[in-house]
Amino acid sequence: METPDVGIPEHLATRMSMAEQYEYLRTKLTRRRTLVTAGAVAGGLLTGCAGRSGTTDGKAALPSPATSKVPGAVVTPFGRHLAFGADPKTAMRISWQVPFAVRKPYVRVGLKPDDLSRRITAEVRDLHTPGLTGVRPAVEQYYVHAALDDLHPGTTYYYGVGHEDFDPAAPAHRSTIGSFRTAPGNPEKFVFTAFGDQGVSNAAAANDHVVLREDPAFHLHAGDICYADTNGQGRTTDGYDPTYWNLFLKQNEPVSRSVPWMVTTGNHDMEAWYSPDGYGGQLARWSLPENGFDPTHAPGVYSFVYGNVGVVALDANDVSYEITANLGYTDGKQTKWLDGRLRELRAAKEVDFVVVFFHHCAYSTSSHASDGGVRAEWLPLFAKHQVDLVINGHNHVYERTDAIRDNKVGRAVPIGASTDPTKDGIVYVTAGGGGRDLYGFPAGVKESYEGHVTRHGTVDTAEWTKGQHTKAETVEWSRVRYRGFSLLSVEAESGGTPRLRVSALDGNGERIDHFEVRRGR
Repeated sequence: METPDVGIPEHLATRMSMAEQYEYLRTKLTRRRTLVTAGAVAGGLLTGCAGRSGTTDGKAALPSPATSKVPGAVVTPFGRHLAFGADPKTAMRISWQVPFAVRKPYVRVGLKPDDLSRRITAEVRDLHTPGLTGVRPAVEQYYVHAALDDLHPGTTYYYGVGHEDFDPAAPAHRSTIGSFRTAPGNPEKFVFTAFGDQGVSNAAAANDHVVLREDPAFHLHAGDICYADTNGQGRTTDGYDPTYWNLFLKQNEPVSRSVPWMVTTGNHDMEAWYSPDGYGGQLARWSLPENGFDPTHAPGVYSFVYGNVGVVALDANDVSYEITANLGYTDGKQTKWLDGRLRELRAAKEVDFVVVFFHHCAYSTSSHASDGGVRAEWLPLFAKHQVDLVINGHNHVYERTDAIRDNKVGRAVPIGASTDPTKDGIVYVTAGGGGRDLYGFPAGVKESYEGHVTRHGTVDTAEWTKGQHTKAETVEWSRVRYRGFSLLSVEAESGGTPRLRVSALDGNGERIDHFEVRRGR
């Protein structure tokens, strides 16, 4: 396809980092007023959020209020999605989308669906995507966010989202009222779910239904969220349709309106039209815990504690040897933060288990194979702090390792077995069957899953190395393989002998794998 005249020539794009691409594009678009006005650039629209443009002192400005010529009474909110604040016991973030700018958005919240007396002001983050001549027009999107703090632990709250002339408590809009439950004050048994690589499809919607049936306390999305960027290379030459996000948020609303949807960034989430690192769209659409090393530039890096489980989200674009648009963009700061955060979680008395999730695979034999950058930067820290479970996406399959220690099998973990990370090593799970087109396994390698176990043996696969090269490797750690839509369901139990009961479910909710993690068994 011919490169649009407002894009970056292919011969340049292949040699430029994402930051360099952004600066080239920003300068070009500022010079060419045909797509973006001078006021739009000055207002920061190219950075993803009005009022969140980069400043000379590196500080983010407050979003400017949006105004609309469309009557608020005819503007219906959609795409509600929840996320925890820094402390799931007391903080929740409610986000949604509106098709037009609105005035005075807010959330009503209360302990009963017919008594939403507390009213909390929300903010509009408007996202401008410049047009491409002959490809797509410019697109304006409006995302709204409200921060609910000082909540009570272990409490069910009801809420409705609205704006001037649209009151969710009005009889005509009562059907839009949702609910959520804060984390309990003391650890108790709970379930969380996880997958990556979802997109918009019938299979993605079916997986959402399975998530709902599991009744999780929260859901982890291990990157490649929507696939509005179809190429996933982090370049402005990628195919990109921002309106795909409208479909995605509508699709997920039946579950994300009540289940906190905790996302991190995959390679398809580097949307190069927004900000130097391609994360301005993420900042517009999501409100995630702002306790990572730099939430205004790395929104997919954060942590939280729910019950007896500490969860850490990472951005593997920073360390990937396979897709290098953002390789090294944090200059080592993310890895340094990870070391400190894992140390804190492991020392916390209330935390029995530490779960880490990110996109690119540390260990997988499927199409994208294993990423040597992830292995080099993070696996020594996982071992040092005895991480209990690692969840990845990227490869659109389900694959699970034995317990891995020093890059080899520390203990075989057949289906139904248990493992102890303090002695055996760490189990890595690829949960990339969230809904996008499926991958396979190397030629001659058979699937092996619950009810269909095949003979265990070695697998010839590869690892990505520096310079976007691969090296062959023959591995014994590939224990379970399933080529189908799937997700993880993890039950965390405290008291007595704490344990994580990990199950993999297919798109119909049938179990295809299970194992148990217990420390000091």
